[in-house]
Amino acid sequence: MMPRNNRGARTAGAVAGALVLTAVLGACGGESLEESGGGSSQPGKGELVVGSAGFTESKVLAELYAQVLADAGYRTTIRTVENRELYEPSLEKGEIDVVPEYAATLAEFLNAKTNGPKAPEEKPVASSDVAATVAALEKLAEPRGLKVLPAGEAVDQNAFAVTREFADKNNLKTLSDLGRSKLKVKIAAGDECTVRPFCAPGLKSVYGIDVTGVDPKGVGTPQAKQAVKDGIDQLVLTTTTDATLDAFGLVLLEDDKKLQNADNVLPVVNARDAGSAEIAAALAKVTEALTTADLVELNRKVDAERAKPVDAAKSYLVEKGLIRK
Repeated sequence: MMPRNNRGARTAGAVAGALVLTAVLGACGGESLEESGGGSSQPGKGELVVGSAGFTESKVLAELYAQVLADAGYRTTIRTVENRELYEPSLEKGEIDVVPEYAATLAEFLNAKTNGPKAPEEKPVASSDVAATVAALEKLAEPRGLKVLPAGEAVDQNAFAVTREFADKNNLKTLSDLGRSKLKVKIAAGDECTVRPFCAPGLKSVYGIDVTGVDPKGVGTPQAKQAVKDGIDQLVLTTTTDATLDAFGLVLLEDDKKLQNADNVLPVVNARDAGSAEIAAALAKVTEALTTADLVELNRKVDAERAKPVDAAKSYLVEKGLIRK
């Protein structure tokens, strides 16, 4: 987050271009820590603590990291910390060794932490360019003792969906198609969509979409998706890894002009305690294999089929040949 999985634990709301992340952070709340085993432990290379935020996708990613590290010979545990305001300082201190992160969101979080709360809006460092965003993130992370490992293809960023029927009827595959159609649309989203540059203002200025209003049903909530399914609204703000779109008969429209920031998934480690090439190589197995579609399916298995994150992660890693059975 998201209302579908509490993904909003990603950020405190400092990111002007990340309403999806901002919207739900406040709902996460608590400061409790939860530890569990992650992967099978093997002797010899020391212990690593993998951090996880309190939403499905982060828990699955933490399991993927923990299990490939365990397969490489490390003893691993997972510590669940509800939000970034708590786990990022723990990462700096070395209380947590590695966390799954999102490039643009963490870049703006550290931008705000370093340059003040208004910096993400007045002088943003993230963009739709993943290489530039990761480079900016590295500059902000290094002085804090953090090492940013390469980003992969998998991305969890803001996205807009319509009903499959609406898309087929109007020949819509991209947001540009929607702009050219001159159709009037109302967006089911959070209140802030009216002012956030990646939401209604951006859809108007970048794509020429005729936005008639915002229906404040939340970001990616069942109520928001139901409103689009029922034809009350035409467009819903959700994320690229929303695993429930099919259930509502919805399809994503491609952000072909790259309005959204590059929230590609990447590992971030404590440079002193977990900055070795061996650890980076183990984590790279996940980064290089994982796709956005894989994340959608992993989220679906946990949220819809009620699989445990540890089991969903293990099945994926074994299927991809990334760990031994």
